[in-house]
Amino acid sequence: MHATALRELYRPLHDEAARQRFVGVLKGFANGTLEQQLAAHYESVLQPRFAREQGHAPRDRDEARALFESDPLFQLWGSMVYNSQDLMWQTVDETCRRIEADFEARARQVTAQPRGSLTLDPALVIPKPIADVEIHRQPGGYFASAGPDDLHAALIYFGTIELYRSAKGLSANAAVGEPGIGRFIVSVLKRRYPDLAPRRILDLGCGPGIETTALQEAFPEAEVHGVDLSAPFVKFAHAWAEDRGAAMHFRQADAQRTGYPDGHFDLIVSHILFHETWHDIAPRIFAEARRLLAPGGVFLNADVPYQPARMSIPKQVTNDWQVRNNGEPFWTGFADTDVAAKLREAGFAADEVVATYEPLGAGQYYFFGGRRARGAS
Repeated sequence: MHATALRELYRPLHDEAARQRFVGVLKGFANGTLEQQLAAHYESVLQPRFAREQGHAPRDRDEARALFESDPLFQLWGSMVYNSQDLMWQTVDETCRRIEADFEARARQVTAQPRGSLTLDPALVIPKPIADVEIHRQPGGYFASAGPDDLHAALIYFGTIELYRSAKGLSANAAVGEPGIGRFIVSVLKRRYPDLAPRRILDLGCGPGIETTALQEAFPEAEVHGVDLSAPFVKFAHAWAEDRGAAMHFRQADAQRTGYPDGHFDLIVSHILFHETWHDIAPRIFAEARRLLAPGGVFLNADVPYQPARMSIPKQVTNDWQVRNNGEPFWTGFADTDVAAKLREAGFAADEVVATYEPLGAGQYYFFGGRRARGAS
């Protein structure tokens, strides 16, 4: 097989695509129709039963958990979500294994004379509990590697993004690997901070770098950097950028201790990073971002909008199930965190802190961060 671009190599065959479409439909049913039925079942059956026995409705997910766990409809939902996750990795892996050698060969070719840079840290210690968890139950996790050219951990993660895009009907009119969420984050950023003209930008937890490209696209004069714990991810990101002809810089590093100088960046962003950290890690990343920001610089993050005050009891319980069973150890921990308070503790001024929600399609994203005051020390 030969292709002129990495994005052209990721093409599921007919049967692979059919199986991936089935997984997308199954996930859509479990997380949509079936979850809605579960919510209605709670209102009509489970909540009244609990109220009769306890004298009040469940006050939180902890009170409601046992009620749900003994219910057949909830058990059906859980088994469907769990098995659809397994099927997702299996079907995407089939495509990735088939194209892997050609993909890695192309990556070697485009990074042989790079425009940008890649910095790896073989001695980097992955913090716990991240080191001990297969996030999203990805087989082998984010850090598995069989050698210096092995991109499988990043490639299979990338493949699942494409599966979701296809399931939502987003891939029919867009090329493989389009940074749709990155462009959405940029649109929010420009609306909230129209005066911002960053010279250097950092994407924390950049993953395979797909969304990072939207930053370079939006601010072509800026120097764009991406940081991630995973060596396969930053290697993939570097190759993806080089294949696009973009001079971007990727570093394997801990977002708590990036190694960049004080005040080095005018803009720092992240996408779904913080719900994959931990109680003590997230505040340290906030402090590191504050250190890295130049005066007037902006720190803006997009993450899951599942704060309990906004969620029904059934949604709180299904989210908590994800923590216990589906490789999301900090999902509810992050949702329970008073992010605005943690940002203030990290040194951001109260009047510059953002913690709000932005609509995207039928859903929302949680946006939070802060702006370092001009002249601040």
